[in-house]
Amino acid sequence: MKVYFSCSLTGGRADEAMYGAIVDWLQAAGHVVLTAHLARPGVLADEQSLGAPEVYARDMAWVEEAEVLVAEVSTPSHGVGYEIAFALMQRKPTLCLYRQDARVSKMILGNSQPSLTLAAYADERAGLAAVERFMQAAGEKKRPGQ
Repeated sequence: MKVYFSCSLTGGRADEAMYGAIVDWLQAAGHVVLTAHLARPGVLADEQSLGAPEVYARDMAWVEEAEVLVAEVSTPSHGVGYEIAFALMQRKPTLCLYRQDARVSKMILGNSQPSLTLAAYADERAGLAAVERFMQAAGEKKRPGQ
């Protein structure tokens, strides 16, 4: 399945290890992560070479191409919120994953759209289990006749 992985860049990279674990798990499970580079150290330097219009056009095209969106939302980010809203407007299955101790926007936590899944996690193992459950459910919805 094609996945758009969304995470904080300029808002902070404190959860970068978790970003990498999520992308590694998705790729090991055979999914194509269109934005795998966002989870890697050094991404800020790479992204600074691109202009805002170029990043916007590229990222919106990737969200449209993706079959699902997986967002780690523990660190607040305007861009991540925008990507989530865009995916939900297209009725794409969307996972918002966050540390149990994180302060997450009520705009995300209060959203009752059926294509949105929220999952708090205590540690990496629990977070990856939530990603696995979400991807399995998204795959089941995609099968013909369902």
